[in-house]
Amino acid sequence: MHVGVLRVELHLESSGSLKQKRSIVKHLVETARQRHGASASEVGHHDLWQRSVLGFAVVAPSAGRVEELLERIERFVWSHPEVSVVSSERQWMELDP
Repeated sequence: MHVGVLRVELHLESSGSLKQKRSIVKHLVETARQRHGASASEVGHHDLWQRSVLGFAVVAPSAGRVEELLERIERFVWSHPEVSVVSSERQWMELDP
């Protein structure tokens, strides 16, 4: 079993309120869950209306599949017209046998 985590920090320039931000974040999180089977959540900057940190986690039987899923999620986030990616970071989770 292989587990990978993707952390993406975003700038939402067009967002003028927390309500607008929540709409964009909800779309990104729900789409990642539905299309890619990822666990996803907003994990930072909850009280800022133009910033957000999203966390995504995937589990797969092979490391290659985890990489493929994280790559798809990252491309999806980068392609969203209402966000600019400030930073993105991938990590592998170590599991005890």
